[in-house]
Amino acid sequence: MTARALINVPKTAKRGEVIDIRAMIAHQMETGQRQGVNGQMIPRDIINRFVCTYGTTEIFAADLHPAMSANPFISFSTIAMESGTITFAWTDDKGETQTATAEITVT
Repeated sequence: MTARALINVPKTAKRGEVIDIRAMIAHQMETGQRQGVNGQMIPRDIINRFVCTYGTTEIFAADLHPAMSANPFISFSTIAMESGTITFAWTDDKGETQTATAEITVT
């Protein structure tokens, strides 16, 4: 799996402020139910688990299924509590995990 993520996290926030977090993972999300040009089935290749952690705390997780669209877009909110790293991790059918990170400064 080689998927890249476009992530949007505010660079700064005030303590206790609600912040919006967005992630779009560029991935084809092949369901395994289509035939290729050669008539053979295209193997399933989807992201099946997405997890976001803020520092060491898991703040969002989702299990994705074949009905999920290509290039999944995930959006959620959390409360800014402390400066640190927000980590995004996604795992595919092969068990491979990729990550992306963003820093936030809380005042």
